[in-house]
Amino acid sequence: MPHAICIHATGGPEVMRWEPVDVAAPGPGQVHLRQGAIGLNYIDVYHRSGLYPLEAFPAVIGMEGAGEVLAVGEGVSEVQPGDRVAYAGQPPGAYATERLIPAHRLVKLPDQISDQQAAAMMLQGMTAQYLLRRTYPVQPGDTVLMHAAAGGVGLIACQWAKALGATVIGTVGSQDKAALARAHGCDHTILYKEEDFVARVRELTDGEGVAVVYDSVGRDTFMKSLDCLRPLGMLAYYGQSSGPAPTLDPALLGKKGSLFLTRPSLMTYTAKRADLLASATDLFTAVTSGKVRIEINQTYPLSEAAQAHRDLEARKTTGSTVLLP
Repeated sequence: MPHAICIHATGGPEVMRWEPVDVAAPGPGQVHLRQGAIGLNYIDVYHRSGLYPLEAFPAVIGMEGAGEVLAVGEGVSEVQPGDRVAYAGQPPGAYATERLIPAHRLVKLPDQISDQQAAAMMLQGMTAQYLLRRTYPVQPGDTVLMHAAAGGVGLIACQWAKALGATVIGTVGSQDKAALARAHGCDHTILYKEEDFVARVRELTDGEGVAVVYDSVGRDTFMKSLDCLRPLGMLAYYGQSSGPAPTLDPALLGKKGSLFLTRPSLMTYTAKRADLLASATDLFTAVTSGKVRIEINQTYPLSEAAQAHRDLEARKTTGSTVLLP
């Protein structure tokens, strides 16, 4: 019988329960998917804790996975039974051995990419894609700052930015994470617990600042990230692992150099199917060409997702983490 990690109320990892579930026949536009691997992402923590509200309880969280199409509902033309597919984004429900999902959110996987690789890269990789290619299109010669450079998005984005011709500066929490980031395209690493990253960025850029800061940390880095930018630079604030950013008077952006600030999300950038397919295709090309390596640094049984959340929140994980049904 299919099983899932269900939550009946928001809270800490302890609210996650491994339970049997029924999976109905797919309705119009739906696909019945048997999952081979599920991605672990910080947005899962936001859903579990209630920071990002869920529609109803009990709920199954999780935004990313890969597997095989078992059956399709009426009107489905995007995929067919037997196809290997992957997804990232709405609606939640990935923490399950089997699930229903709208067909228009699925993309077919190239033969060269395994289910585990796909589950490790769809959400984080397409996030890196829109950040580097659309939010601030990185150009050869740019210098960029990536916070959490040894994290899932960070390791992919550092490699990709380097391939685009950028100089990459990354903040990390330990020497081990610094070595990992450098091995994935980071030119300079800053130990944020030991160094003033603003001063170090200014030193590395001869006082000019960087073209863009990609910030998924939020409260602990947000204001200092603004101070790392060159005039007309952009802060792409795409996550808040340390908590929400402080309130900002827009006039401050002018005082600091006519800066740009955006709060992008993958859900918006891939809301249209054409954009989803373009983003996934760009990512698949980067991976199959060898420009970006997808490495799974941790795996957990899906039934032990609560421990995976504890480790993620304690910053014990690096790179991509996959849950195995």
